[in-house]
Amino acid sequence: MKKFELTTEFITNAFGKKLFRIKALVEFGDVKAGELGGYVEKEENVSQDGDAWVSGNAEVSGDAKVRGNAEVSGDAKVRDNAEVSGNAWVRGNAEVSGNAEVSGDAEVRDNAEVSGNAWVRGNAEVSGNAEVSGDAEVSGDAEVRDNADYTLVQGFGTKFRCTTFYRGKNKKIMVNCGCFHGDLEGFRKQVKETRSGKIAKEYLMIADLMEYHFTSEDSSDE
Repeated sequence: MKKFELTTEFITNAFGKKLFRIKALVEFGDVKAGELGGYVEKEENVSQDGDAWVSGNAEVSGDAKVRGNAEVSGDAKVRDNAEVSGNAWVRGNAEVSGNAEVSGDAEVRDNAEVSGNAWVRGNAEVSGNAEVSGDAEVSGDAEVRDNADYTLVQGFGTKFRCTTFYRGKNKKIMVNCGCFHGDLEGFRKQVKETRSGKIAKEYLMIADLMEYHFTSEDSSDE
């Protein structure tokens, strides 16, 4: 049995696509039967399973998907091939686009943008005017409030992968590099135990640079 349907009420989004307001057919989660939701381009944008929902004036378009118990609310927009899943919440004026994924208990809010192949997961929070893009991956207890709270380094190591450094809620500098997810000290330890030669030296130099980047009190020099 379907939990929602498309109504005849529609809007045309900024890309000229017609989006239809959705209506709950049964009660699920915090949604009551008959309650009107936000706007979607097609039924496939929101899973008929779980408590996934789009509310307020939020828009989901393209091949974007909202599934699990995720919610998109306020004036938020999810489009392209983006996916919001788990217990994730995208709200405010936030935008998730491209092939980006927001999952777990992550929250993207305010005027934040997540795009490209970026991945926001775990208990991560992306807010303010932050723009998480490219191949960035922020997870765990990440707290990214603006673009100064994360940075990417690419082209190093054996696989030349993208490594993301970002601020955590615990005030530590966090690192996502391949299979490694942890704080900066853990990253240094991992490098020393598993790498050698030029690769190890470069990674350790990058760790020192990131420590300076995130903790330097003198932000007036450019």
